[in-house]
Amino acid sequence: MLPLILEDVSFVAGGRAIIDRVSCAFTPGPRTVILGPNGSGKSVLMRLCHGLLTPTSGRIVWRGSHDERRPRAQAMVFQRPVMLRRSALGNVTYGLKLAAVPRAERDRRAREVVDAVGLSSVASRPARVLSGGEQQKLALARAWALAPEVLFLDEPTANLDPGATREVERIVDQIHGSGTKIVMTTHNLGQARRLADEILFMSGGRLVDHAPVERFFAQPSTAEAAAFIKGELPWS
Repeated sequence: MLPLILEDVSFVAGGRAIIDRVSCAFTPGPRTVILGPNGSGKSVLMRLCHGLLTPTSGRIVWRGSHDERRPRAQAMVFQRPVMLRRSALGNVTYGLKLAAVPRAERDRRAREVVDAVGLSSVASRPARVLSGGEQQKLALARAWALAPEVLFLDEPTANLDPGATREVERIVDQIHGSGTKIVMTTHNLGQARRLADEILFMSGGRLVDHAPVERFFAQPSTAEAAAFIKGELPWS
């Protein structure tokens, strides 16, 4: 993965700065979790990084790439994934087809990731009849099949029960272990402790803390971060 660098990035909507002059760098390796209270700008920041939104000011670059634009191999999984009118396996193979992966290769790769996330038994079932947890696992498989350099995850377990949440966390760990950079938002402090190597803490559209996970929880650098950890700020 090339370093992803945000340089004084702002995003304004409705006359309000949703993201306010954020500068930071995402480097290969550590799993990055973005935390913050409701309305802090976490999801918008992720959409800016992924290229779904364009900054009002500042710039986002992939340092080292030829033209500093986003690399081809990146993916994003949302809180409520969209399932195509295809089988579970077909959802994965179609994504690979769009990525111009040869037929023989995409069939093999699709079956590998569907098996890895524990969905082999439902591979032929229509994706839209799967449970919420199964759909989220399929969304992760669909993204993983692309072998992304970086995977953005926006509250991937927000609507899941504890069992499904544990399964998703297991898959996220597998994807990280395969060499993909993980950037994730969550409202769950326990999940952040389990999955993060570093924390970005957002408040009011500003980046107010960026620290290794152990230091963030043991010695938050701002009163806002300390209050959030204690449950004194609203969660999102």
